[in-house]
Amino acid sequence: MVPSKKNNSSFVLCTSYFLNLAYLTAVLLALPWLLYQRLRHGKYREGWDAKFWGRVPKRSGDKPCLWLHAVSVGEVNLLEPILKRWEALHPDWDCLISTTTQTGYHLAKKKYAPRSVIYCPLDFTWAVRRAMRRIRPTLLVLTELELWPNLVAAAKAHGAKVAVVNGRLSERSYRGYRRLAWLLGPVLRQIDLIAVQSDEYAERFRMLGSRDESVHVTGSIKFDGARTNRDSAEVRRLARLAGIEPSDIVFLAGSTQDPEESIALSVFERLSPEFPRLRLILVPRHPERFDEVATLLNRHGANHVRRSQWTPGPWPLTPSSSPPPILLVDAVGELGHWWGTAHIAFVGGSLTSRGGQNMIEPAAYGAAVSFGPNTWNFRDVVSLFTAHDAAIVVRGHADLEAFVRRCLTDLAFASELGSRGQKLVLEQQGAADRTIDLLNDLLAKHGAQNDRKNKAA
Repeated sequence: MVPSKKNNSSFVLCTSYFLNLAYLTAVLLALPWLLYQRLRHGKYREGWDAKFWGRVPKRSGDKPCLWLHAVSVGEVNLLEPILKRWEALHPDWDCLISTTTQTGYHLAKKKYAPRSVIYCPLDFTWAVRRAMRRIRPTLLVLTELELWPNLVAAAKAHGAKVAVVNGRLSERSYRGYRRLAWLLGPVLRQIDLIAVQSDEYAERFRMLGSRDESVHVTGSIKFDGARTNRDSAEVRRLARLAGIEPSDIVFLAGSTQDPEESIALSVFERLSPEFPRLRLILVPRHPERFDEVATLLNRHGANHVRRSQWTPGPWPLTPSSSPPPILLVDAVGELGHWWGTAHIAFVGGSLTSRGGQNMIEPAAYGAAVSFGPNTWNFRDVVSLFTAHDAAIVVRGHADLEAFVRRCLTDLAFASELGSRGQKLVLEQQGAADRTIDLLNDLLAKHGAQNDRKNKAA
């Protein structure tokens, strides 16, 4: 039996009130932690007017509008191939980007200027409805797994189409969401397009209640956004600033968490006396840990320089210094280019409970890539890499040291591993084009439906 519109509206209204109460309770419980993070790490200081009240800048004019929502840095970078293709096909549209985190917001402002960038309203009914009235989107696109019931309902009430792109749903997330199927099922049925990375993810979305016809497998857009040119102007600029010479071998540990920096540092300290041209670059995942990692380096007496302390001009320590200085990249949004300087790569968040970080970026440059065993956030990507012998899984300090040593002593091994990774990335590209095709089809169907309604009227 198909539920009536009246019953569905009543369900949506009751759900909205329930969610408002749940969100308010969660905010109150988290308030001490939020205040601590604000005072200790400088987080959560911006965007509260937009987040709590939906007071985002009003969009002027009557152009169609694409609203792209990305949570943080990773998703902000993911938008680039989508945005470029969309604007090439639809130059008459306004494009707006929203983010959730402070780091994501500032990266988006820098990366996508002069386009509008806002903090996304929290999923309170009053906030999302006001934001919808001010932005008036034609199409709302959510990246990966941003299922906010009130935001989706407000967009649909406004008359916008809603899509999820690069969708993913890990086994852990699926088990959690399945307990809320009564809530998420109606939300998923409101979404017009769910473009997911794999057949496995597609099946999980369907089992949670998505309409079969709305779910499509496109592959991962992360492959499309990957840079492959080590000789690009930005990579050359960073290598020159860091004093990296052709004879140097760069070991880069990126998107790291505690204790991964300590492990990488220990590996470097053990190997650098034997391999004097080995260089270490550390890029922590979270900005609030930059000082913590600097303290770690100081405690070890490590010769190092922070990226933020660079002044215009050459590397502050001569490349011939022994041992070469370690570089701590305490900057947001540069990792994608720093990977282009790396010969040996360790992708962090994989020896911790984070669930892994993007290993596609270093592989695209042809670096010899390693990561830990905890990579459930990238399960399909990892399966591809391991099936094609395009990356190495390390399970701790000993494994990482053995991997780096082998790359240093067996150059053919490192070169072949990097070549297989780069080839795999190139073969997997195309998800952005498939996603754009689906979004265009969605709008075409929407236009045809409106034409039929106008004729009937």
